[in-house]
Amino acid sequence: MVSTAELDPRDAPSAEFIQGLSTRFPVEPEIEKFLIRKLERRASGPFNRPDLSTICGYLTRFLTDTVTSEFEISEPRWLNGGASKLQIAFELAWNDPQAGPSRETLVLRMEPSESLNANSRLREFELLRSFSGIVPVPPVYFLDEDGDWFPEPTLIYGFANGITKPRSTASGSIARLGTDFGPDLRSRLAPRFVEYLARIHTFEHEKHDFASMDRPKSSSIESALWQFNRARRVWEEDSGESIPLMSVAANWLERNLPTLDAVSVVHGDYRSGNFLFDEQSGEITAVLDWERGHLGDRHRDLAWTTQPTFGHFDDDGITYLVCGLIPIDEFYRQYEALSGLPVDPDRLFFYRLLNSYQLVVTNLATAYRVSRLGKSHQDVLLARLHALAPAHLSNLASMLEGRI
Repeated sequence: MVSTAELDPRDAPSAEFIQGLSTRFPVEPEIEKFLIRKLERRASGPFNRPDLSTICGYLTRFLTDTVTSEFEISEPRWLNGGASKLQIAFELAWNDPQAGPSRETLVLRMEPSESLNANSRLREFELLRSFSGIVPVPPVYFLDEDGDWFPEPTLIYGFANGITKPRSTASGSIARLGTDFGPDLRSRLAPRFVEYLARIHTFEHEKHDFASMDRPKSSSIESALWQFNRARRVWEEDSGESIPLMSVAANWLERNLPTLDAVSVVHGDYRSGNFLFDEQSGEITAVLDWERGHLGDRHRDLAWTTQPTFGHFDDDGITYLVCGLIPIDEFYRQYEALSGLPVDPDRLFFYRLLNSYQLVVTNLATAYRVSRLGKSHQDVLLARLHALAPAHLSNLASMLEGRI
């Protein structure tokens, strides 16, 4: 009888298979750590989502070992949303070292055994902590970096009020893609949306010691190479079929890696669906999902935020609205004015192509592998994301026309 691993070594990767990928596609050490962790644990079987009482047991043991005062956990409940992580809200009564006796609503954010993104909770913790007061972010409280108390790495932060899409619209039902905010909300949300991205990219990261992030060298291809290697490596780890177009795209990307003009903090997934807002005031209340954050080229964010699938056309059928908020030319004009940073069309095209490549990787490879092996609680949603792959492949092919 032929084993599953023999049919597809990616289902139960050998040490040699993992080492080969590490050698061929070097990435930042923190990312390397979690990519290896993912593959080494892949053969452990399907993910069984723990129930609320079990997670509260993990949480109780964690807090017992972490806080120095008495505490009480109450009202645990699942939170909806997100294609990657388990999220649970709960009430914590405790003696906060900063604020004294407190009762707060907190959010526990934990990995399943595999998700769409193999990422560092330490990195997310560091970025949320550093951007407090710069852009609206929830406060961070606790971190189980390596899953010593919980089954998987876990971050605990403050609950942020707000919604991700207007209550009156049916758009944006899948990961808030293509959300239609309507003219009134657009006019109020768009200025802050651009402003906060400019603040992220002009953040004085040199004054912060990010243990989880390496700084790429300016005037080198290091930043682009790390991000390209990460996407290409995940394709090799997760893909279930050979797609010649992906080889063609990888070849073009490798031959056209741009140099970095200035190092910025890159959010990595800055778009509608990843910020909360108050519908009455039109104010953005929190920028979320920093798990893809890194130090690198701001054009990676600019290209990602303006991806066609994240926005939609206005009622005129001509004007494309970035994330359903602002015409694309106006988005770039406001961004340059607020940040003082230029938008380079050549770098922007490279990262548009890389992002399109990554979307194929995520939807055709990772969503397939994770859902097929039952490694996440979101297998139904991941299967739906898999259906988006043909559109991303078509976009990738269109972008390569005339470039090769």
